[in-house]
Amino acid sequence: MSEGLETPAAKENRPSRRGRKALKKKRLEADHCIVVEPRSIRTAIGGTTVGNFMEWFDFGVYGYLAVTMTSVFTEGMDRQMGLLVTLLGFAVSFLVRPLGGMVLGPLGDKVGRQKVLFFTMATMATATALIGVLPTAAQVGLWVIVPLYLLKMIQGFSTGGEYAGATTYVSEFSPDKSRGFWSSWLDVGSYIGFAAGAGTVAITTVISTSVAGENAMADGAWRIPFLIAIPLGAVAIWFRMKIPETPSFEANEAGGLIIKDKDDQYARHGLIGVVRHFWKEILIGIAIVAGSQTVGYALTSFMPTYLEETVKVSNVQAAVVTIPVLVIMSVCLPLIGRLSDKLGRRFVFLVASGTTIVLMVPAFAVMQIGEMWAVTIALFMVALPAGFYIACLASALPALFPTASRYGAMGLTFNLGVSLFGGTTPLFSQALIDLTGNSYMPAFYIMFFSVIAFVAVLFMRESAHRPLLGSFPTVATHEEAIELARTQDDNPDIDPDTMPIPVVNKA
Repeated sequence: MSEGLETPAAKENRPSRRGRKALKKKRLEADHCIVVEPRSIRTAIGGTTVGNFMEWFDFGVYGYLAVTMTSVFTEGMDRQMGLLVTLLGFAVSFLVRPLGGMVLGPLGDKVGRQKVLFFTMATMATATALIGVLPTAAQVGLWVIVPLYLLKMIQGFSTGGEYAGATTYVSEFSPDKSRGFWSSWLDVGSYIGFAAGAGTVAITTVISTSVAGENAMADGAWRIPFLIAIPLGAVAIWFRMKIPETPSFEANEAGGLIIKDKDDQYARHGLIGVVRHFWKEILIGIAIVAGSQTVGYALTSFMPTYLEETVKVSNVQAAVVTIPVLVIMSVCLPLIGRLSDKLGRRFVFLVASGTTIVLMVPAFAVMQIGEMWAVTIALFMVALPAGFYIACLASALPALFPTASRYGAMGLTFNLGVSLFGGTTPLFSQALIDLTGNSYMPAFYIMFFSVIAFVAVLFMRESAHRPLLGSFPTVATHEEAIELARTQDDNPDIDPDTMPIPVVNKA
């Protein structure tokens, strides 16, 4: 008999069409759902948020000390060149972030989110504190830039796993219906941390100059904000030790649900597999990160330099005016997160990119009036679109990828976007001003990436209300789990084929 033809017996034993359809049918049961009570959510998210607070505390300190550190670490160099060298120290930490994401992300998918997040926290705190004990250029020469850059690179490596892991962690710990709200608290910690860093610089400057004169910061008081990282880091590390592993990761591990077939997108993949299966999602994510982080880092890390060098505002005045803007924006993030739970992540991202395009040039025009009231209004104009972007990042980006590869995919996507376009914003913005003499160039730079983000959002899959890919639904109560199982056939947000449910044979 020719190869490929069925015998009558084989044809008779083959399942009917209805039977084959039933064989492939997956059904969600109430017991499949992950129930996470609000108390557990608060504990987990609180323990994660302290890491972002610590990370952005360093950004705030470095950003608001950039001009002071130029005189400390580049003494004898041309002032404008020295400023670019100092800002390059900020940028170089972002250039190694993808490496951190590529190493720590897949590791987090293998050994767990909590273990890697503990490592990133300890590394960040140590590197920040060590910057505070470096010698100055006056003491050892310009070569001191080398250890400064090395410590910034260590920070960059650890932060490459920090935000990707933290967003993965909070998204997996949040109920599907309120993921936008709970996940937004992660970035509340980020911007409160930045405000705390700026405030620490301002307070240190006021006290030290009143006691030791105008040159007190350059003479050594600049070390104080960095050394404060020691007690802050100890507290943050203690909190990280207390957070549990995410229910989604444990469910996949304990149930033996990690798929071994490397051609299946829901399997655990290395970097090559992640790129092969999710290159479209990676490009969408990078575009959104580029749009959000250019405006975000312009508001935080570039504004101190811009206000001092271009608008001619002192660093204390710049800190004082920025802190309330960041605090008010941070308070609004959970409100915007809740809005995204109701209207969708795509809607909020479109508002963010649209308002960025409309408001950036007017914001920089108002800022250049130079009066404190004008600077305050301008910073709020920048903070408005930044808040809409930032509130949704921790809930929308992890939802692009399935559970088994989420940490690794996030480590690659977020860190490529933030390293190439976000963290380099201060350097490129100042370089564009120096090159063209046009003080509006940072606004055009930011707007360009928001145009790209706007287009990318149009291609993004809506994830509000839906379970994370490769995970069971996450709910707040057992009653909600029962209701989801009962109404799954009529619920457009429930797709059992995206969940690790064993195939049920109903033939």
